[in-house]
Amino acid sequence: MTSVLVTGAAGKMGALSAQTIAAQDDLRLVALVDPRRPDAAGDTPCFTGVEQALALTSPEAALEFSVPAAVFENASMLLAAGVPTVVGTTGLLDDQVGVLSETAEAAGVGLVIVPNFALGAVLLMRFAAEAARHYEHAEIIELHEAGKADAPSGTSLRTARLMAEAPGSALRDLPGDQPSRGLNADHVHIHSLRLPGVVAHQEVLFGGDGEVLTLRHDSLSRRSFMSGVLLALRRVPDIKGTVVGLENLLD
Repeated sequence: MTSVLVTGAAGKMGALSAQTIAAQDDLRLVALVDPRRPDAAGDTPCFTGVEQALALTSPEAALEFSVPAAVFENASMLLAAGVPTVVGTTGLLDDQVGVLSETAEAAGVGLVIVPNFALGAVLLMRFAAEAARHYEHAEIIELHEAGKADAPSGTSLRTARLMAEAPGSALRDLPGDQPSRGLNADHVHIHSLRLPGVVAHQEVLFGGDGEVLTLRHDSLSRRSFMSGVLLALRRVPDIKGTVVGLENLLD
């Protein structure tokens, strides 16, 4: 049985993840971390910081679901302490990912960074990368709840990167840099919408000669992320080094 620490445990994703982990036969919730003092899950102790939690518990895996401003520091402490870590919080910069990867390697533990835990979102990324070989122009529209701290989403940035890096990718920039054109990332304009009532939605549109191809995924409930959360937690103790993207754990 793998002992798990969850950060951001008072947030929507952290709280649901903690409940889901506690219900598993092969995972054991040993610490909840959040400055807002999460509700206790049975006998699981609650802490306001990672340092305090590590001093009093011995997790064998960690799930990082805090906020963009705290993710780097939290993940750094967990990895330096030798705890295999799954990062679900988006907002890490490329150089921060590099530092975390070095920390994981030095500690001899796994680091899994997952922009989106939904299986359908992962498949959409794969399909979009394949389509990028055949279309020169594409744009992404992503919708999340009004309280989401980062924009564009980590999922949309990851999708654009996979599309641009796909072998034989034909993508190239369209002219236009007006503010209304969205953020240009890897030859793809990303448009971010933040609205109450939505969970997580992404649409990728490819424009060709007389045609438009649309790929779309909708998470209608945060439950859609839980299978990916469990998969990553079960795999991370056996991983050495860094893995980015849930798709790399599916095969």
